[in-house]
Amino acid sequence: MSEIDSTRPNFSDKEIRKFAKDLYGLDASVRPLDSYSDQNFHLTSEIGEEFVFKAAHAAEQREVLDAQNQAMKYLETECTSFEFPRVCRTVSGEEIVSVKTGKGGSCSVRMLTFLKGTFLADLESQTEDILYSFGRFLGRMDKALTGFYHPAVHRNLPWDLKNTLHASRNVLHVRNPRQRSLVEHFLLQFETFVTPVLPHLRTSVVHSDANDHNVLVDDSDSGDAKIVGIIDFGDMVHTATVCELAIAVAYAMFGKKDPMEAAKQIVRGYHEVYPLRESELGILFHLICGRLCISVTMSAHQHELEPENEYIMVSERPAWALLERLLEVNPERAGNEFLQVCEIPLSQKWHGLNHREIIDLRQRLIGKSLSISYKKPLKIIRGALQYLYDDTGQTYLDAVNNVSHVGHCHPKVVRAAKDQMAVLNTNTRYLHDNLVTYAQRLTSKMPEPLRVCFFVCSGSEANDLALRLARTHTKGRDVLVVDGAYHGTTTSDIEISPYKFDGPGGAGAEPFIHKVPIPDLYRGAYEATDPEAGKKYAEYVRTTIERMQKDRKQVAAFICEPLMGCAGQIVFPENYLQESFRHVRNAGGVCIADEVQVGFGRVGSHFWGFETQGVIPDVVTLGKPMGNGHPLAAVLTTPEIAESFNTGMEYFNTFGGNPVSCAVGLAVLDVIEEEKLQENALRVGARMKKGLEHLKAKHPLIGDVRGLGLFLGIELVLDRETLVPATEQASYVIERMKEEGVLISTDGPFHNVLKIKPPMVFTEANADLLVSTLDRILGEDALQDL
Repeated sequence: MSEIDSTRPNFSDKEIRKFAKDLYGLDASVRPLDSYSDQNFHLTSEIGEEFVFKAAHAAEQREVLDAQNQAMKYLETECTSFEFPRVCRTVSGEEIVSVKTGKGGSCSVRMLTFLKGTFLADLESQTEDILYSFGRFLGRMDKALTGFYHPAVHRNLPWDLKNTLHASRNVLHVRNPRQRSLVEHFLLQFETFVTPVLPHLRTSVVHSDANDHNVLVDDSDSGDAKIVGIIDFGDMVHTATVCELAIAVAYAMFGKKDPMEAAKQIVRGYHEVYPLRESELGILFHLICGRLCISVTMSAHQHELEPENEYIMVSERPAWALLERLLEVNPERAGNEFLQVCEIPLSQKWHGLNHREIIDLRQRLIGKSLSISYKKPLKIIRGALQYLYDDTGQTYLDAVNNVSHVGHCHPKVVRAAKDQMAVLNTNTRYLHDNLVTYAQRLTSKMPEPLRVCFFVCSGSEANDLALRLARTHTKGRDVLVVDGAYHGTTTSDIEISPYKFDGPGGAGAEPFIHKVPIPDLYRGAYEATDPEAGKKYAEYVRTTIERMQKDRKQVAAFICEPLMGCAGQIVFPENYLQESFRHVRNAGGVCIADEVQVGFGRVGSHFWGFETQGVIPDVVTLGKPMGNGHPLAAVLTTPEIAESFNTGMEYFNTFGGNPVSCAVGLAVLDVIEEEKLQENALRVGARMKKGLEHLKAKHPLIGDVRGLGLFLGIELVLDRETLVPATEQASYVIERMKEEGVLISTDGPFHNVLKIKPPMVFTEANADLLVSTLDRILGEDALQDL
């Protein structure tokens, strides 16, 4: 039996009427009130007097109830402008009485006066003025409570914000994986930014539950409503003083069009009466989020214990909605705005190096071949799932960083890395479970006979090793590549990347590299209307191999991305890889699929990009999303090819397959499966692509919309007949999208393709925002004038 089931009183109305008569000499009607873990009743006497009869759960200590009674008495004398419940004495003069529960136990009961008024939550409109006055009320109450003390206020309360991290114990009761990750994210931020500061904050006794269902207002006059008092001191505790404000603000933000604006009004009012400190305001946002996490996790747990108790769920739905909204808020901005509304100047420590200083240092200390995105570079200081936060307080919807596959700083991935790092990180010459466990999980995602793994640290290393495997196995050197392809940064990778060797600074193809045309259904020789386009493009592979054979060159490998990224988000025509692989294998070559960009469910319909073409490669290379930003990559191949590589020369990678990297890789796979991110990519990607198709019908600048799942491209052209690339316009669009808070980029041979490949936690709302923002920008006069 659960704790609440065994300790919660369950008195009938008849029993309460008898208690009222016997203990207080009161003949009254009885009406049950909603409650969490105790029982509350509204009593009305024969002459119209109103009271609240409270029956505490059996675990509640009498001393705690006495502390609440004494606090209400104290505030009645110290805050005379406001009302607080008064404690009623029994006919024998007692304030708290123990009664039998009927379960062989007992509980404490008491009676308080009933405060009339409207709950703040029930106001038709919570104006800035009422929120400001709410803040002033809280400030006055907290300022008064600094002079109050009772030994029982020092207690361990799960609702106390200093215990926020205890909410992690109840996270498992949250059934929705997305919501579970949301809570874990905010708890991780709490641990990072609040826990180190909490011990240094001022403390006092606080009410600790000033939610808008406990705060009373008088809205009877024709003028503005005003705060008149507060009820329910059941969560009163000695803790960090700012927790009072955080709790009140958290609930006051529910349902607001602009939650932060509502919060600022309360903070402003509080500060004017009881000045806040910079250290308190710096963590206030995280405390607010912490309270919401406690609320939703406690509700999830208690709902399992008491599914019939609807009161438990009263704040859960709006709390979840608010957490989603607050994920979009840059915590730096929140802290800055709280400081500004309190007219406290920002400390220099909030800023770090400015943009100019960083750029100057980069130019002096970092190789100049490394570029910076955007004309006005961003200084990104934090990330949260599909959002990035910069140093100015701006939040960006990230629609381009596919490396953070399951979301920036995903809490499960962060925990996995942190926990393993705290125990051990070493190389693979020692035995460790993580290496083989991860290899089992990874190969289980692959079709037969791809059952042998080599772990490395980057996609570049993976492709470099894949070439070695192919060349060792075939005894050949020559490689077929697709024009426009990019496969990495090592010397051998540059040699197989036309995107690089035919681009700025490139020296062209080496004699052992053989290009075939991009199977581009938009710009290529064969279009989407041709049902044989895939076979026809694969003919280029066959004829190229014939020329190589005439020159007595052995095909070592054909390497290809199943969907091409740098070439312009190219989706291959049906049968292209089937036919190409057939030609390569007939010539004794090895077929390599570079899944560094598109693997791990991004295409939605399949886990791997090559599966969309109905083929099984001989070698698969993985990277980028594999570690969600952690340097983790791999090569998977067949036992036959792996055995060919076993020549006596050891392949050892110092960091490849280390325990931390494998722990991260396992966590990424867990998240993909638990949060159904492949399905999410399919659903959200289809919605976004449909929206982009609508834009194509509206804006002549869009020549083509293509892609699968959350791997999409929008090609911009000046003329749909001549296909003249709209390169300058594409650059304008990505700069303007950034200014509007959405990050995308360009690619393709002419840099005129807008590429969209966001973290896989991208939502339908995110997709709609991207499409509507792009729609607005494509209609701007400045773009038409280019």
